[in-house]
Amino acid sequence: MGSRMPPCSRRSVWARRAKHPELRVRCIAARAHAPALSRAHSRFLRPSVAVHAGALGYPVPMTGTLRKRSAMGAAALAAGLVVGLSADSWSSGTGEGGARRQPAEFQFVRLAYNRYPGMAGFGQLERWLTDWPEAEQFLMGGVRRLTRIDNALEGLNMSIMDERLFDYPFAYAVEVGGWYLSDAEAERLREYLLRGGFLMVDDFHGSTEWAIFVEGMRKVFPDRPIVDIPADDPIFRVVHEIDDHPQIPGIQYFYTGRPYERDGFTPHWRGIYDDDGRLMVVINFNMDLGDAWEHADIPEYALQYTTRAYQYAINYIVYAMTH
Repeated sequence: MGSRMPPCSRRSVWARRAKHPELRVRCIAARAHAPALSRAHSRFLRPSVAVHAGALGYPVPMTGTLRKRSAMGAAALAAGLVVGLSADSWSSGTGEGGARRQPAEFQFVRLAYNRYPGMAGFGQLERWLTDWPEAEQFLMGGVRRLTRIDNALEGLNMSIMDERLFDYPFAYAVEVGGWYLSDAEAERLREYLLRGGFLMVDDFHGSTEWAIFVEGMRKVFPDRPIVDIPADDPIFRVVHEIDDHPQIPGIQYFYTGRPYERDGFTPHWRGIYDDDGRLMVVINFNMDLGDAWEHADIPEYALQYTTRAYQYAINYIVYAMTH
């Protein structure tokens, strides 16, 4: 399976530079091939980031006072771009809330949302915290190891209404089969996506959860269809050329031997496009990439699933930063 870094795109980079002259973006040489993931790499996937006692409590997403900027305003193409950031990043994720750190070229953002009425959480954790913080710790360690992306090793938890969301081009929402969006949140998410943001949704299964997800997404885009992503879409080619799409199971696969949950027998890669054909939302339905990231170093979890989950994530990240 081939791997390649994309050339700098005039439309996706320089056009945005013209729209946002405060950014100083320059193209640099991109590596022709990314190394393949193997189990031998797994020891590199978890970064040496201390997780403080009590970190699994419910963190309150920080509300920023930073001025709203374009979704491409503070991040850059990690595989081939460098961006000068004018604002600091703040952590409300794996470390102590509010810890200042140096900005990186890429920051993983996990979206916080309200629970759908009648939907249970997971013990003391809200659904949007599923697999936190290990999933992003492992993934970001792997991204740094397997690419030239200078990414932050800790994730950032953020409310949809946090104005800092517009500083980051990539957002991740998990267990969206139990999310609920207010009208204000739907309007804010629509603005974020139409201004260049990218949303990855993951880990929801079956007809009931699909209906709840669609109910929320229809508030965001009542007039845009949810479609199957074509096999030749750039999202499957931008770094790793992905031609086969196995169902990536969650941790329950250890115990049941089944790759599916509930009545989610068939995996689907769906999306929502803008008027220019840019994929704004990538929908990983009836699968669990977060578990595959989190359990990358567990021998019982099949390597083929972990490998593919990291390839998808790297493609999504680079796509978000180049389109």
